[in-house]
Amino acid sequence: MIIDLPNTTTRDIAASLQHIHETTAQTTGRVLTLIVMAGRGDDLPEIIHATTDASWEHPSRVLVLIDGGSAPTAGVDAEIRVGGTVGASEFVIMTLRGEVAAHANAVVTPLLLPDTPIVVWWPSEAPECPSQHPVGRLAQRRITDAPLRPESYAPGDSDLAWARITQWRGIVASSLDSYPQEEVSAVEIKGPKHSPSIDLAAGWLACRLGVPVHRGVSTHEISGDLEPCELRLERVSGPITIHNRSHSTVSVRMPQLPESLVAMNHRSVADCLAEELRHLDPDVTYAEALEGISSVIFEEEEK
Repeated sequence: MIIDLPNTTTRDIAASLQHIHETTAQTTGRVLTLIVMAGRGDDLPEIIHATTDASWEHPSRVLVLIDGGSAPTAGVDAEIRVGGTVGASEFVIMTLRGEVAAHANAVVTPLLLPDTPIVVWWPSEAPECPSQHPVGRLAQRRITDAPLRPESYAPGDSDLAWARITQWRGIVASSLDSYPQEEVSAVEIKGPKHSPSIDLAAGWLACRLGVPVHRGVSTHEISGDLEPCELRLERVSGPITIHNRSHSTVSVRMPQLPESLVAMNHRSVADCLAEELRHLDPDVTYAEALEGISSVIFEEEEK
């Protein structure tokens, strides 16, 4: 079901949602409110697709706010989607025109589900300090997908770059737990120069291991965008090396053992978003990884 509400108000939107609940089989069992802050240049169908996939696991009221930029008249154009392709969630897609775009927090407040967590996601461009953004102040969790800004971190912040390396971190932890369990004396990690995921991986290793971590730049390329690319953990018995052998395979080499190949596919935006929505309390490990970046030794690009 799709309902178009051009030049509408939040009162009319709320009334339409209530009418849908009263006259259809749509339930109100939503577990959270997800606010998506979309820009004018964003791929809206892709954002809705990713959000829909993630919301199958987390039935939500999804409020998509699109900055419509300057316009002769201020107002809100809305579209409500329930059932069908949006699954267990309900979507309210709103284009904010004129001065209304500067007051997004006032637009969403009447539409928030009572007594449920609030999460804000910026799919592309994010504010310098998400926790101080007017909409960000409403939320328990704030999710970005942008260059990291450790100095602006506040409890509740996270980034999809962190969720992208969850499986990889599991492989690293498992390798370190294998016999013999020796201390690591130094770490070298390489990957693309501008990669928040690799920067976070380096910060995580620096924080957890308490040893020098060198963050290098690798010119090695593989099909796909699986990250990180190359990791070397120095130990007394010999190094552990972990690197991406192909777009779907990670190689793990340990002293006196044959090479081990581990399957690890690229994670979609929907996968990463769904993971972030599972944990609505502050991500302490992510905060530690951000803090650890300050102690990482960044090296120049290889010639």
